[in-house]
Amino acid sequence: MDIGCKVLVFFTCFLTVTAEIYIVTMEGEPIISYKGGDNGFEATAVESDEKIDTTSELVTSYARHLERKHDMLLGMLFVEGSYKKLYSYKHLINGFAAHVSPDQAEMLRRAPGVKSVDRDWKVRKLTTHTPQFLGLPTDVWPTGGGYDRAGEDIVIGFIDSGIFPHHPSFASHHTTVPYGPHPSYKGKCEEDPHTKISFCNGKIIGAQHFAEAAKAAGAFNPDIDFASPMDGDGHGSHTAAIAAGNNGIPVRMHGYEFGKASGMAPRARIAVYKALYRLFGGFVADVVAAIDQAVHDGVDILSLSVGPNSPPATTKTTFLNPFDATLLGAVKAGVFVAQAAGNGGPFPKTLVSYSPWITTVAAAIDDRRYKNHLTLGNGKMLAGIGLSPSTRPHRSYKMVSANDVLLGSSGMKYNPSDCQKPEVLNKKLVEGNILLCGYSFNFVAGSASIKKVAETAKHLGAAGFVLVVENVSPGTKFDPVPSCIPGILITDVSKSMDLIDYYNVTTSRDWMGRVKDFKAEGSIGDGLEPILHKSAPGVALFSARGPNTKDFSFQDADLLKPDILAPGSLIWSAWSANGTDEANYIGEGFALISGTSMAAPHIAGIAALVKQKHPQWSPAAIKSALMTTSTVIDRAGRPLQAQQYSETETVTLVKATPFDYGSGHVNPSAALDPGLIFDAGYEDYIGFLCTTPGIDAHEIKNFTNTPCNFKMVHPSNFNTPSIAISHLVRTQTVTRRVTNVAEEEETYTITSRMEPAIAIEVSPPAMTVRAGASRTFSVTLTVRSVTGAYSFGQVTLKGSRGHKVTLPVVAMGQRR
Repeated sequence: MDIGCKVLVFFTCFLTVTAEIYIVTMEGEPIISYKGGDNGFEATAVESDEKIDTTSELVTSYARHLERKHDMLLGMLFVEGSYKKLYSYKHLINGFAAHVSPDQAEMLRRAPGVKSVDRDWKVRKLTTHTPQFLGLPTDVWPTGGGYDRAGEDIVIGFIDSGIFPHHPSFASHHTTVPYGPHPSYKGKCEEDPHTKISFCNGKIIGAQHFAEAAKAAGAFNPDIDFASPMDGDGHGSHTAAIAAGNNGIPVRMHGYEFGKASGMAPRARIAVYKALYRLFGGFVADVVAAIDQAVHDGVDILSLSVGPNSPPATTKTTFLNPFDATLLGAVKAGVFVAQAAGNGGPFPKTLVSYSPWITTVAAAIDDRRYKNHLTLGNGKMLAGIGLSPSTRPHRSYKMVSANDVLLGSSGMKYNPSDCQKPEVLNKKLVEGNILLCGYSFNFVAGSASIKKVAETAKHLGAAGFVLVVENVSPGTKFDPVPSCIPGILITDVSKSMDLIDYYNVTTSRDWMGRVKDFKAEGSIGDGLEPILHKSAPGVALFSARGPNTKDFSFQDADLLKPDILAPGSLIWSAWSANGTDEANYIGEGFALISGTSMAAPHIAGIAALVKQKHPQWSPAAIKSALMTTSTVIDRAGRPLQAQQYSETETVTLVKATPFDYGSGHVNPSAALDPGLIFDAGYEDYIGFLCTTPGIDAHEIKNFTNTPCNFKMVHPSNFNTPSIAISHLVRTQTVTRRVTNVAEEEETYTITSRMEPAIAIEVSPPAMTVRAGASRTFSVTLTVRSVTGAYSFGQVTLKGSRGHKVTLPVVAMGQRR
């Protein structure tokens, strides 16, 4: 009896230790790289860029074998009920995710057959006009049979916050040709738990959700997160529609049509893998499970508008962690991966997408700007933003400040100048006038919204509203917001001061400061029509910048990132009726938002168009075609510019570098016919890892199940369409291999240029490449002077039949 009590007390104490989620990788190869020899199971490995045949008995039996081994290990080490296995990973990595205590995690680390144990870490969520801006309707869609064939039978998988399946952007009837069964996709469709109706409809071809880690961590709330693929955020619906939404969907809001929306590949199929949630983002264990399932199901493209909060601290290098290792497996299986670069710009080393097998996408501003103005009674015109109609023409209205129209002491409980609660303001004084409100930190934090200001002003019968920004913190992003009544946001602090001074001078008050007479007047202009600028594209302020980093101490990598630039600022796209990610669009059908999250699905959709035309191309070949044909010149014929902070912390434009835009801004029509490609496969990626200083060969084998090869000698020799050398001492020569994917032989002249601190030479100066053949060339960089900064340049291959291929070059000279 006494012993039993002691055991019971010990067991209870053991259970009260805080459990966490860990990702465990095991010895033994996953399906994608298993070459046979384990207990008589036959090989399941695929060649580089080859899909897994998940229907074969060899694959399914080996998958069951791996899962049994995971369960046996846990069962031998721990008492049943003291742990919870969340997922078994079998296809791209061999391992599992489990909810265990730190002590149990340590036991797993010491257990035979275990290679690594990593504590889970958080990830976060990092269009009407862009198809025309990119030339898709005129130059790209016609080559594939028109918009109703653009992306035919290509499946794009979205690792995101789910989808709102009832949106017209995803309707199956918005097409002249009905969707039939897909020839190879094997994913499943979950049903809505309430209506029992499938999330799929032919356009949406797969829909699943992954939340076991979120549930185990206690972060999942089924009331707002939805235990289904339903999008409770809005982000997932927005990104899916950018890449593959139906063509010609009217974007209507507040009675105004802002244009017609279309995805980049409007005929492509959508496969949803929900692993992100409204309040907490997501857990890597859930994201890895979603990626593993997507590749198993047979997607062609993966769109990831998700990334870690910072370089993973659990591994020595940014390139090797369960997340990036899983994506390496996806690329080996022939899946093209587009990932958002991150939104930490304009500061250097803010990228959250690192690896050479991933296409890292930066965000551009396009040629469309929305502007508005407020005209004061003294004739002064103040610029601002606001997607709203104007007040009545040729008429001015009295302006009243929210602080001057309070009802009694009701403003003590709330911040009245936010104009979020109509009940605290005097309707008699507001009605028929323009309401002046203050843009406080609450708008930045998300507890106040411009949408609510408009609703307040409308409820009180105001003629319009003005939001005044009196101070601004670096990084504050002001996007125009659609409004149901005339409204404007004055973002320039000096202009706000002009308005405040005018209001104070013209408003008469008694000795206690109460208003006797409102005499300030103004009128709001029309902000609904966009202004098209030639100074586009350019790099958006928030877009994460290079250099790329190879480890947690932020040492520079010999690999240029980002890879490419695509539209990501002020993108109209579908929104979920349940979406709460943006307070200004709650309950709306569309949203106009910005982020590299919007840029990545542009590239995913364009990659689908390239894949449709060239179905046998590898992910690296598609990436190469996009990069080498991109442009570094804007519509006005000038070098690309990047938004940056000036010394006074105002936003200005500076000359952009490859650390801002990678190879340049995507040019879809040129990418369909690049002439030459820089191809790479799984062995090349392993070679890059093995030759990167500081990465242990044992760690590489742990994550890739592949022994090191050092034939590459230096990571800068990795066959990618860019060159980066972070530590150039004296002279270094790198080589590149190109393949002619055109139908005829072509002779290329090779030229180069570099900033003065580094000398550059190419060899040979010209070469002829037969159709289907490959040739190599070399680039030699020599330090002329050590400046402590990177030098930038490019190599250009100009073909006799009109093809042109460019590679950005970045290098920093060092003394030793």
